[in-house]
Amino acid sequence: MTFNDLKLSAPLLKAVSEAGYETPSPIQASAIPPVLAGRDLMGCAQTGTGKTAAFALPMLDRLTANPAKKKGAVRALILTPTRELALQIGESFEMYGKYLSLRSTVIFGGVGQAPQVAAIKRGVDILIACPGRLNDLVGQGLIDLGSIEIFVLDEADRMLDMGFFKDVTRIIDKVKNRKNLGLFSATISQEVMTVSWMYQRDEVEITVEPKQEDRPDIDQFSITCT
Repeated sequence: MTFNDLKLSAPLLKAVSEAGYETPSPIQASAIPPVLAGRDLMGCAQTGTGKTAAFALPMLDRLTANPAKKKGAVRALILTPTRELALQIGESFEMYGKYLSLRSTVIFGGVGQAPQVAAIKRGVDILIACPGRLNDLVGQGLIDLGSIEIFVLDEADRMLDMGFFKDVTRIIDKVKNRKNLGLFSATISQEVMTVSWMYQRDEVEITVEPKQEDRPDIDQFSITCT
């Protein structure tokens, strides 16, 4: 299978080719078609298997194919547990979407909010956010979640294990007009299952088992001291 077989748009295929991607990973090949079709999805695959492209590519494709109803409104939200992950996802969206007219920005806590708020006020199609800062800005009336069509929880198990369950569900409850919800996770914990039961509808479940060659090559030694 190639990325051409996944029926992505020409600008995305060009960006993917320039990024050096030749064939989709198992999670990408399995997840991209149902996300393109607008299905809710629970995708389980270990870190480093290409989960970001699995939701970013079809998200960009769908947003481009369906023009915004409200200019400048946030249309897609990716929630992730840490600043480092949020920045990595933001870089991926810039790389995949460089031939598209969609705009994205990243927000997280621990820094001043003014530059982030300014970026949002200029108009953002795709928002990558950490739960604490997002809830803070929503509470201040600086972000409107009413136009969000696509919502993804990335590294859902880590986010919920870090104590963000109430923050996450509070945000999902505010995204009333979403068309689909994607959960991407390295493991399917009880908390992840609870969020799926509460909010997903007729979801597609995909689990990609790690291959032996994907596992880290670790040598173990023991030293007996006398």
